[in-house]
Amino acid sequence: MTIVPSGSTEPVGTPSGPGVGPLLRVWREQRRVSQLELALRADSSARHISFIETGRSRPSEEMVLRLAEHLDVPVRERNALLLAAGYAPRYPETPLDDPALDALRAGMEQLIQGYEPYPALVVDAMYNVHAANRGILMILDGIPEHLLEPPLNAMRLTLHPEGLAPRIRNLREWRGHLLAQMERQIALHRSEPLRTLYEEVAAYPVPEEGPGAAPAEPVPYFALPMQIEHEGRVLSFISSISTFNTPMDVTVAELAIETLLPADPATVKYLQSLLP
Repeated sequence: MTIVPSGSTEPVGTPSGPGVGPLLRVWREQRRVSQLELALRADSSARHISFIETGRSRPSEEMVLRLAEHLDVPVRERNALLLAAGYAPRYPETPLDDPALDALRAGMEQLIQGYEPYPALVVDAMYNVHAANRGILMILDGIPEHLLEPPLNAMRLTLHPEGLAPRIRNLREWRGHLLAQMERQIALHRSEPLRTLYEEVAAYPVPEEGPGAAPAEPVPYFALPMQIEHEGRVLSFISSISTFNTPMDVTVAELAIETLLPADPATVKYLQSLLP
């Protein structure tokens, strides 16, 4: 399973001093944007950006948000920038079980149930599963109970030697894909909880024997599939990710819906017969 988290994050590097300026500078350098380029994007001047970064000028709340938008700063960290500048956080973090998110939860449930018989699930920034349809439950059949205890973690379930890993025919390729994805997220966001999860799953042993031990044969797919054994059959899936546009809440910003698209006719036929 593949989820792109937006994460509880902090920027790469260490700010050289207190306040919002050093934080903005780190985000700008991380995004590899010059002061002039950022100024042009934000309808400002390179001099003003320089003054903000060095602490000679205190940006307005509007300017902090504008710069964060053009630097693609995650919603959670926009709150941190506002606090560093002396302003109140703009974006709430509503618990997912709050009644205010009833419509959102119902909509996500409808989406993943409507995708059946194909697998779909909802995860947060740490790959914790918040909802899953019958297609996912079918794939997880037979997984030990200790891996299914809350919070259910998609990355742990996929790569754990008692999880899906022994069933994945192209485990080395799929594992490499997942770990590289996590490395990119850590490099972009420096999420310490995500790094801890990465260190855990990267340390899982790779079997020396079995379906996933040897490099997979080249396959004529348009994207890397996850090829997984299920009751004597090999099912192939391509992962697709959906997130929410213009989220105004940290919780919503960090949710993602993953759907597993069948990659061949045999997988389509089997799933349709299994979950009519």
